[in-house]
Amino acid sequence: MTDSTKYIFVTGGVVSSLGKGLTAASLGMLLEGHGLNVAMQKIDPYINVDPGTMSPFQHGEVYVTDDGAETDLDLGHYERFTHSRIGRASNFTTGRVYDTVIRKERRGDYLGKTVQVVPHITDEIKERISAVSGDDIDVAVCEVGGTVGDIEGLPFLEAIRQFALDRGRGNVLFVHLTLLPHLRASGEMKTKPTQHSVGKLREIGILPDMLICRCEQPIEDELRDKLSLFCNVPRHSVIEEQDVETSIYEVPLVLQQQDVDTVIMKSLGLEPTKTLELAHWEAMIDVLRKPRHTTEIAVVGKYIELQDAYKSIYEALTHGGIANGGTVKIRRVATSEIEADGPEACLRGVHGVLVPGGFGERGLEGKVQTTQWARDHRVPFFGICLGMQVASVEFARHVCGLDGANSTEFDPDTDHPVISLLEEQRELTDKGGTMRLGSYPCRLKPGSLAARAYGESLILERHRHRYEFNNRFRRRLAERGMLFSGLSPDESLVEIVEVTDHPWFVATQFHPEFRSKPTSAHPLFREFVAASICYAEGREPTRDASTGQDDSELPPPADPPTPKAVAARERQEGAGI
Repeated sequence: MTDSTKYIFVTGGVVSSLGKGLTAASLGMLLEGHGLNVAMQKIDPYINVDPGTMSPFQHGEVYVTDDGAETDLDLGHYERFTHSRIGRASNFTTGRVYDTVIRKERRGDYLGKTVQVVPHITDEIKERISAVSGDDIDVAVCEVGGTVGDIEGLPFLEAIRQFALDRGRGNVLFVHLTLLPHLRASGEMKTKPTQHSVGKLREIGILPDMLICRCEQPIEDELRDKLSLFCNVPRHSVIEEQDVETSIYEVPLVLQQQDVDTVIMKSLGLEPTKTLELAHWEAMIDVLRKPRHTTEIAVVGKYIELQDAYKSIYEALTHGGIANGGTVKIRRVATSEIEADGPEACLRGVHGVLVPGGFGERGLEGKVQTTQWARDHRVPFFGICLGMQVASVEFARHVCGLDGANSTEFDPDTDHPVISLLEEQRELTDKGGTMRLGSYPCRLKPGSLAARAYGESLILERHRHRYEFNNRFRRRLAERGMLFSGLSPDESLVEIVEVTDHPWFVATQFHPEFRSKPTSAHPLFREFVAASICYAEGREPTRDASTGQDDSELPPPADPPTPKAVAARERQEGAGI
């Protein structure tokens, strides 16, 4: 191998949903804190080429990167916790691997050989793992999705076994995240499921170097000794990851208190370039523990039953609360409830309303009713993607008198197609990876809420949509008080709309939640939460009101990436296969 990158592979055992993504992100954050340049990667064993065509009820949120990749939601954790540049090379699936191998076979790249899982599939997996490495990356943290023992994960486990053999001892570390269940009837914590899980790994040829054990209670010394003995892991590498009390952002602190970062660096021969400093992170946690303000915000969506369907939005609201020295209580409201009981019954008492994105007609009228209620009651409103389209439709219907105004996505024959299909989408037939995806520029109108929030005139934000505001209606809506405060640089696409006679009513075609971090809230989420706090405290926000936040009491933003890290990001962005 020509590069010097070290690798950490994070696997999971016993049960799914243990938090491998959070653990991997936390490891990346701690290593970055020592001055190391970190790359992050998620390997998904399902056959879909990417999650872009999967239902949110099946998969949860689809996270979008700057370079337009539709990825697993764990990549959102990576970006929120670290400075690692996330792109196409940062996530791949069984479907993408097999698609590439089959296309190579059809081209004759294998020269008539019999194509097999070993070596052809495993070689392709190893090549994709290597895509995030390089001389400018000190360590790559790769999370292997699924649970050890799943049949679909076997080629990936075989591939990382081979990868470790290729790289040599001291260059690869295997971290296994597992569960220590506590049986209330007997009052005991059990290690047997972890022993079986590690046994499965050992059958494949992988010997874990570190165990991170999810648990509800502290691990007693006797159990730690037992895990070390039966799982063949040094005692100091048996790590407790007890359930946190306040926030997922406590996980890095829990791991650091047990010197996980030191153990990893020593095992991989990594030399830190600076002393780890977590004061800014601890200050952020302190705001969550002792907030000065509280506000309740309703998120009204069609996938509300699944927590992970709006994961980045919930996190961005939390970040907005932190930036204002407060906490956000989220009221999750299904659009079906709005349609059945009416917005007043479902939304009474909230201090802000957020309507997120989505696809399909189901729940549309519930979102329209929600938007009208927030506009009429002067409650701070934030619409995202479909939420912006709904805000435009509602304004056209109830302010401009365009009865039946709609999106052609839902009513192709509407007389007032306020939202219509993007021109470049008209000839497309495939669904996967064909939307307007990734980062695009937007120019802001001076003096608008958006411009004041960002503090700049040109921004870059991530998109995921096929439909857009129909410019035929721009003048009609503007005459009645809708401000088109964000446009593409050529002014052909509407990116942000505001209602001028409302204290705080902003809706975006893009997804700002993907750019928010706990120590650096996205400007629009910061200002939306600030407006909601004002509303909660009887200080109805005005277009000229300050946010009321005291910057001196806020945690400082995370350190900017070093020039070396910037070079690494640029290389990773073009590394997709």
